[in-house]
Amino acid sequence: MEERTGGEPRRPEEAADAPPGPAGQDTGPQARGGSGGHDPDPEGLERPLPERVRRRVVAFTGDALGGLTVAELPPPLRQYARFTPQRRVKFGGNAMAAALESDAVFRQRIAARLREQLPELAGALDEGTPPPAADPVDVAAVGYVLRPAGWAKLVAAAGEEAQRAQAERAGEEAQRELARLREELTHARSAARDEAERARRDVEALRKELDGAQRRLRSAQADVRRGEAALRKVRSELEAARSAAGADKAASDSEVRRLKSRLAESESALEAQRRAAREGRSVEDMRVRLLLDTVLDAAQGLRRELALPPSESRPADTVEAVEPGRMSPKDVAARALSATDPALLDQLLALPQAHLVVDGYNVTKTGYPAMPLDKQRLRLLGGLAGLAAQSNAEVTCVFDGAELAAPVLLAPPRGVRVLFSKPGQTADELIRRLVRAEPPGRPVVVVSSDREVADGCAAAGARPVAAALLLKRLART
Repeated sequence: MEERTGGEPRRPEEAADAPPGPAGQDTGPQARGGSGGHDPDPEGLERPLPERVRRRVVAFTGDALGGLTVAELPPPLRQYARFTPQRRVKFGGNAMAAALESDAVFRQRIAARLREQLPELAGALDEGTPPPAADPVDVAAVGYVLRPAGWAKLVAAAGEEAQRAQAERAGEEAQRELARLREELTHARSAARDEAERARRDVEALRKELDGAQRRLRSAQADVRRGEAALRKVRSELEAARSAAGADKAASDSEVRRLKSRLAESESALEAQRRAAREGRSVEDMRVRLLLDTVLDAAQGLRRELALPPSESRPADTVEAVEPGRMSPKDVAARALSATDPALLDQLLALPQAHLVVDGYNVTKTGYPAMPLDKQRLRLLGGLAGLAAQSNAEVTCVFDGAELAAPVLLAPPRGVRVLFSKPGQTADELIRRLVRAEPPGRPVVVVSSDREVADGCAAAGARPVAAALLLKRLART
């Protein structure tokens, strides 16, 4: 038994033993011309099948092809036997349509399958009364395959009906599309009018903005012209000022040269006068020196004759100042630093009757500013005591007491006079008073890095030295 491509199995002799048709005609394969035979039906189509009818015929054939065996298929269609109906229609549609047209046996086999699938429609077509409610395309497709009496007219009428229905649907679609296009045109015209109105308003606004910009431009151009005129005026005034300044500079340079010439002449005359004075003073100096020697000798003889002791009071003792308070033995700090001094300070202190005046806080804040004030004072006074003992010079240390509420408790070391300025008076003023109290000619050395103090003492006849020099002297071992 052969295997069908789809549906129930079929006996091989079924086709050969088919019952005779009406009026004693043989309906077997041989009577129909066999496989690959031609249809003897004299009816035919005057024009090709409508496309929709053709597609429906191919679809029916693709579905019915699965119920036939490979041997029952025409050779061109056997390659599509194992395809699905959709793939048969897609790839074998033309071949199936050609086989239906040219192979009557194959068409009758497909017709038999359609009679099984669509019995009502097939029976109505055999009777020549197609159902009015049936799809004209289905009627034409089934009639083309079954080919009952008058099938060509039936197919043509069904095709015309299908085409008319298609034309009606196309007309309706065209009407709907026309209505849609008209609506779109109406919307487009409305949008165009709105856009034109917006464009008109935009143009009007731009025109107004352009007018305003032109007015501002004209105003700016006028401002630029005024600015250029003012700039030209300023440049003219600047050139005039430069010319006047050049003339003034030339005049001042000429005056400076004249004054320099007069200054040089004055300096030459002054130098000549000084030279003449020195030459005339040398004789006077000799006479004064001789008189001084005589007075000194007389004074020495008078001191020996009267047995006068050395004077214990000093001019600095007459200066009114605040003396430090006396400390008890418990308050005395038993700490002193011995040091030496550079050669310059040693030479100054080696002068007879030298008096060393020290700006206390100026020295301590230069040498050891991080220490408390009482420790600064004790350290400096300890060093000055050693220096006084080594040099036999009179030593006075002055501290600023302008903001003190009471005298400082302090035990002055031996050989060092300690003074604090009065309230409201600075140590600088007290130092200048001490220097002015000394007689002219006595060597006075003032230790201070304060430029104002140094200049004032130098003007009074003292020799100022920097605080660093004393610190180096005290630091020497």
